[in-house]
Amino acid sequence: MSIPGYRSSDTAEFALEFGGARAAVVASDVPDGFGVDDSVRCSPADVPADALAEPVELVGLDGLAGVSAMRIEVDYDPTGLPPGASPTDVAVAVETDGGWETLDSTVDLAETTVTAVLNERPPGSTIVAVYDDGEH
Repeated sequence: MSIPGYRSSDTAEFALEFGGARAAVVASDVPDGFGVDDSVRCSPADVPADALAEPVELVGLDGLAGVSAMRIEVDYDPTGLPPGASPTDVAVAVETDGGWETLDSTVDLAETTVTAVLNERPPGSTIVAVYDDGEH
């Protein structure tokens, strides 16, 4: 999983195949514990109502330093979209202290994935694909 503008040799990649999430990062310091984990302990009430997948956790974010770029890719289930919704109205959401925040995202309809590319660490560690009607 490449990050546009960066050589693959400069990118540390991590995948959680079971949970359908992947992360790649270009940073000056990537801790050994960094990765993607499906052991998120969210109660059903904590998961956004518009979630299109189970949340996953980015672990080891605190140890990341000097982040130049980060790519987060999450699989989603398009059958969870509300009737009449555009299949491109999907975004990566991250849980913050103030609730769920959607990130600028790109949808791959053929692969049913949604991707966010950041130039810093995300504002939280729990991520999920959500229906994004533009009102978040």
